[in-house]
Amino acid sequence: MSLTPDILHLLARARADLAMGLPVALASQGQGAIIAAAETLDAQRLASLRALADARGAQVSLAVTARRAETLKARAYDGDLARIILPQGADLRWLHATANPEDDLATPMKGPFQTLRGGETGLHRLALSLAKAARLLPAMLVLPLEDAAEQARAANLTILPAEAAEAAMRLASPPHGVVSARVPIEASHAGRVHVFRPEDGSEEHYAIEIGSPPRDAPVLARLHSACFTGDVLGSLKCDCGPQLRAALAQMGQEGAGVLLYLNQEGRGIGLANKMRAYSLQDQGFDTVEANHRLGFEDDERDFRIGAGVLRKMGFGTVRLMTNNPAKIDMMQRSGVEVAERVPLNVGQTAQNEGYLATKARKSGHIL
Repeated sequence: MSLTPDILHLLARARADLAMGLPVALASQGQGAIIAAAETLDAQRLASLRALADARGAQVSLAVTARRAETLKARAYDGDLARIILPQGADLRWLHATANPEDDLATPMKGPFQTLRGGETGLHRLALSLAKAARLLPAMLVLPLEDAAEQARAANLTILPAEAAEAAMRLASPPHGVVSARVPIEASHAGRVHVFRPEDGSEEHYAIEIGSPPRDAPVLARLHSACFTGDVLGSLKCDCGPQLRAALAQMGQEGAGVLLYLNQEGRGIGLANKMRAYSLQDQGFDTVEANHRLGFEDDERDFRIGAGVLRKMGFGTVRLMTNNPAKIDMMQRSGVEVAERVPLNVGQTAQNEGYLATKARKSGHIL
């Protein structure tokens, strides 16, 4: 029996390290890199990275997504990302201003930026994927070093084998049931909460089962992404809270159903980045534009998680409560048949009118 961590354990370590401001090493065949999250790195470690780069004659760059590069007017020669060369004397203030768009309007003159062209970009791309998985801003310092693994061992840093990490991150992590218990709720006294833990150590997800829905017939189902502001605080900026309560109420009325509560806050970017997006919306950007300025896509969620939970619970066909065609498409591609789309048009307010219109116009929601 081996006590050695596998690639999923190493990925979980890497996510935690990056979130806490520690660099991580990526090791690949014949190459490697030390990477660090621009959002969490401190001044001392930034100075150490620059000193190591100077000693080796290497170039530190800030990898950002093409979405963020477009806002910065930085050339994204690599298609989906840009590698911005750190100017001499660039400090944490420069780093944060470049990575975080909250103050873009207050400090619009950040460039001109010089970006790298040509060469290997696979490790930069992996670094950005790790930032997103850690719910950090997708802006990563990358220092290419052939002996990155040796440097990491000397500093006791986590070392990720790049090819194995890329392969593991492409797969949907299987959810494992942890526990379930009866929970009478307002919508139905016949409620039961199931807790599922993904194999990769990421956020837990929950299934609220109403009644005893048969497994051999289409079940009324809702994939609901966590929304702290809407579900808990009753925010009027979105329709999430009313959708959650309306879905549970309809399941209670019909006597059966399953609502999956998926911890993918802010369409998969995390609560902190969602609040950054709200700050940008206060500056006049719509919900999609705000995500793009942060460096994210319109929607970063992985609906395969929901399909995996449904299959674990024995459901193969659903009547899906959604206004989002992307959920239907992903369910069917993940092996869960959608027999019917059940509209869920509730929660429109004067405060979220523009938000809902943008979701319909830019993201294809049916409202």
